[in-house]
Amino acid sequence: MVRTAPRVVVAGTRSGVGKTTVATGLMAALAAKGLKVSGHKVGPDFIDPGYHALACGRAPRNLDAFMHGPDLIAPLFLHGADGADVSVIEGVMGLFDGRGGTDEASTAHVARLLDAPVILVVDASSQSRSVAAEVHGFASFDPTIRVAGIVLNRVASPRHEAILREALAPLGIPVVGVLRRGAGLETPSRHLGLVPVAERRPEALAFVESLGRTVGDGVDVDAVLRIARTAPDLDAEPWRPETRPVPGRPVVAVAGGPAFTFVYAEHRELLAGVGAEVADFDPLRDEALPEGTGAVYLGGGFPEVYAAELGANAGLARELRDLAGRGGAIVAECGGLLYLCRSLDGHELVGLIDAEAEFTERLTLGYRTARIAGPNPLGRQGTEVRGHEFHRTTVRPRAGANPAWTIDGGEPEGFARPNLCASYLHTAWAAVPEMARSLVGGRSQPHPAPPATH
Repeated sequence: MVRTAPRVVVAGTRSGVGKTTVATGLMAALAAKGLKVSGHKVGPDFIDPGYHALACGRAPRNLDAFMHGPDLIAPLFLHGADGADVSVIEGVMGLFDGRGGTDEASTAHVARLLDAPVILVVDASSQSRSVAAEVHGFASFDPTIRVAGIVLNRVASPRHEAILREALAPLGIPVVGVLRRGAGLETPSRHLGLVPVAERRPEALAFVESLGRTVGDGVDVDAVLRIARTAPDLDAEPWRPETRPVPGRPVVAVAGGPAFTFVYAEHRELLAGVGAEVADFDPLRDEALPEGTGAVYLGGGFPEVYAAELGANAGLARELRDLAGRGGAIVAECGGLLYLCRSLDGHELVGLIDAEAEFTERLTLGYRTARIAGPNPLGRQGTEVRGHEFHRTTVRPRAGANPAWTIDGGEPEGFARPNLCASYLHTAWAAVPEMARSLVGGRSQPHPAPPATH
């Protein structure tokens, strides 16, 4: 079915030019005009979408052409954009930077799949007429990508702006925005990017509101809206989560709060679609799992920042060990893996995994192709999934363990038992929805668990 969905991609010439500032500010400025706005992020990032959610007042959405696959991009976009007047899609890295130096999963790849016009953000802080050569290169590099507008960021003065506009005029691409250098638009960052919204919600909300005002003043929001409305109709059906409930309406507890902020919106929708009651809990504050919990999902986040507080919550750690001992299923990704270890940076934690974890300065980052290595709650052995890693920690097992996955052709990764899957791999269940059904459907099968390590 053909669907109308006004949309625009906010791309950068490279990382660090201000894409998140411009995209989030645009979302907030459009919402301030009374429009219903949906926010989307190219790639697997969890943190930027949290700011999008504050700006738009609705669940943020990721569009990842590697993890989801190209055929799912338009359906996932339409699902997230349902009911919106306009959608803003924030890019990743530079416009043409994709997986392994290719076009795959780049901002351009997603823009092409969505036939969406592009607003190019340019850092003008150290150039004058050369800006025209830079923009001309980006606009002409790939004829399937339509650069429909330019936002000049970090412009020094009215004279600097005039020089930049004069240089760009022959290209025929409108400058739809100019943001001044030192406009108070620096984003709150940490070792893996922005500080997640859940950790500083009042400050984050104030920051997003400020972005909306500043970008609203510096960008011609009506011009951006007109560009978004030039996007052609999409011939695709919106993605929908499976709706074949397993019997019994089981409770699946999903970790949240400041320490566990990395959960894709589709995970919750898929769990609910297969009949689960999705119940939130905060491992920093809740001393017990939600009543009736039969399975637990521990997503990623920054448990290393909160290791002492997590370690002090002995009651919840005991409940998790008891749940595993009764055969309840536990799935843990990245930060969740760290939490299940014996210790993290010397702080005693849950102990369902016989390993120590610690923070390091080394960044592990990249896409992965994986197969389920053996019995675990996410599905059958050999099931192939795609995911990504993004962390600065390491886990040192005390003894051998059954891996959760084989990665990129055979490398073992993570820890698994019939009722436990814990690894660094973040996965996109929207692309393999049977993982949610497997977790919910197998939640109550009694499996032997090892003795607790505490």
